[in-house]
Amino acid sequence: MAAGEALLVIDMQVDFMPGGSLPVAEGDSIVPLINQLGQHFSEIILTQDWHPAGHISFGSTHGKQPFVETVEAAYGTQSLWPEHTLQQTPGAALHPQLQLPHAGMILRKGHRQDIDSYSAFLENDHHTSTGLAGYLRDRGLSRLYLCGLAWDYCVGYSALDGKALGFDVSVVADAVRGIQPDSMRAMTARWQDAGVTLLQSGAILHAP
Repeated sequence: MAAGEALLVIDMQVDFMPGGSLPVAEGDSIVPLINQLGQHFSEIILTQDWHPAGHISFGSTHGKQPFVETVEAAYGTQSLWPEHTLQQTPGAALHPQLQLPHAGMILRKGHRQDIDSYSAFLENDHHTSTGLAGYLRDRGLSRLYLCGLAWDYCVGYSALDGKALGFDVSVVADAVRGIQPDSMRAMTARWQDAGVTLLQSGAILHAP
């Protein structure tokens, strides 16, 4: 790809794959395509959800039922999930078949006890920075292509925040999988309103 362009690979971790503690349907099916995409970029950033034990987003932390109940955090309503991507556990590892050895950065997010982080750019208070925007700007990377998991959460909010922070953002639709059709449709509408571009991998793989 051209100078100034980067591939951002979101949360391709074992716990989000079929059989993991918080699986995304067919999450593993996009690994080969992401590997192909990676061959077309000299600049690649990987993200990892990286939660401590007792994280605010876990239903078990609050004695509440994941997916069904929520809690009120200082930054607003927090959805609750099963325990997932615990630091230094096999479930937090990147998918073993992901082959992106030239990735220049692995960004870990959600590692603070009392705040969740869907976006690769901002934590869920929509204020605390992960540092990714500064890294990209320092390297002159302004056009971003996003892939990974999941459409309606971490890819979705990363795309919105990236666009709001002034980056040119495209989501590679066939290299993303999502959790729920309704929330995927809602996120897609938000992307369209924000000016996030949706494209297919062929636009990259078969570019002249």
